[in-house]
Amino acid sequence: MIRWVIVIFLAVIVFSSLLPWLEKLGIGRLPGDLRFRLFGRQFSLPFASTILLSAVVFALAKIL
Repeated sequence: MIRWVIVIFLAVIVFSSLLPWLEKLGIGRLPGDLRFRLFGRQFSLPFASTILLSAVVFALAKIL
């Protein structure tokens, strides 16, 4: 279980860094994605998009 928590945490970090490029595709603006502004900086926590992309990768891995 702790392994999945670490994997999801790392996926959120990677996804957050790729978010400016992925927003052009519409990913990162799903209802479960959190955005907030704190001390003049905008933070994004793309939970729903990370779960969606993880499910797609899992389905592709299952097929292949």
